[in-house]
Amino acid sequence: MTRSPALVAIFVSSLAVMSGQNAVLNRVQLEKQPLLDTLKALVEIESGSADLEGIARIGTLVAERLQAVGGEVESVPAVPNMLRIEGLPERLGNTVVARFRGKGTKRILLLAHMDTVYPRGMLAQQPFRIEGDLAYGLGIADDKHGVALIIHALSVLKALNYDQYGLITVLISPDEEVGSLAERDLITSLGASHDIVFSFEGSTASDSVRLATSGIDIGTLTVKGRAAHAGTAPLDGRNALYEMAHQILQMRDLSDPSKAVKMNWTLASAGSVTNAIPENARAIGDIRADDVKNFDGVENVIRERIQKHLIPDTTVEVKFQRMYPPMPVRPQSFGPAEHAQRIYKEIGGTLKVSEVSTGGGTDAAFAALNTKAPVLEGLGLRNFGSHSNNVEYIYISSIEPHLYLTARLIMDVSEGKLVLP
Repeated sequence: MTRSPALVAIFVSSLAVMSGQNAVLNRVQLEKQPLLDTLKALVEIESGSADLEGIARIGTLVAERLQAVGGEVESVPAVPNMLRIEGLPERLGNTVVARFRGKGTKRILLLAHMDTVYPRGMLAQQPFRIEGDLAYGLGIADDKHGVALIIHALSVLKALNYDQYGLITVLISPDEEVGSLAERDLITSLGASHDIVFSFEGSTASDSVRLATSGIDIGTLTVKGRAAHAGTAPLDGRNALYEMAHQILQMRDLSDPSKAVKMNWTLASAGSVTNAIPENARAIGDIRADDVKNFDGVENVIRERIQKHLIPDTTVEVKFQRMYPPMPVRPQSFGPAEHAQRIYKEIGGTLKVSEVSTGGGTDAAFAALNTKAPVLEGLGLRNFGSHSNNVEYIYISSIEPHLYLTARLIMDVSEGKLVLP
């Protein structure tokens, strides 16, 4: 039987595609253990957002690993005029930025962060460990695995001598957990100068990518009372702690699941000594919303309610600062998300596309602010337990599928197989 030249060309092309896919799969399998080794090294460096020494150490490690896979790396200090948010660190560490230059034209931005929410000292009680399919460690889910995944996806490309992209830029934030105050403008600028953005926060306990993220608004409540001796003249005082408690209790019902609004008071302090009626008190609230208009609504209700006092002759004030903008669903991100689903299906997986925020604010929102480029969030590993102190882990079985997905997304964007708007 004689085959037509067209059929032969299609067959040869299909073989080439399959061969390329197999080469990626084979290389991905070799990267699994090195990625776990990198995760262990990252987790064993305590790197709370305010821990400048820890952030410097982990930043050096990340820079070395990115240089080893061919990156031009720089350490970018916090901008001197960065936004100051009450209750958050005054000084922040350096951002790691790496650039990989290829022979093509497409520009791809990869985002992750190396800071955690944990104070120094917790590592001794909770070291990196593996139990079955789970790898545990402080910050491993949020977001040290994202850093490791980027490094080893680039290692896969390097091993395959793949350089058909124009530019891959990697940005690893030192302070994402407190709002990326040090480099939010840099993220926005890079988002605007790249053709697509991939962000490597975890995909939660299921395999998914997210097209929307929540905004975060910080409310700071301050109460001024009057100090007095707690034993001999308590009635001469005006207890700021009591008034703060009253204010918090009368504003405990501001969450609205129907609008994806979440409002929680998360920090509080009052007084300075045990034997004096506290003159000052302060509470900080965390407000989440998927629509910026809902921030306005919550703020207005709080301003109205603080007019009702429990303790006479106290003053109550509130100030709001927007930490993260929401990233609503953007139509241009659907095509790349569906392409990611097709790639994942090649290896027998099912990848969900979520159009609803999980409640987290991320750097993807800053990257999306001034660009029409697609932005995909949640490309990291399957995980559980972010911010939970003792049950934070990733699924080891998700390493190879997500390495494959990341490498293929970069390759398909570079070769025009993933059509961008």
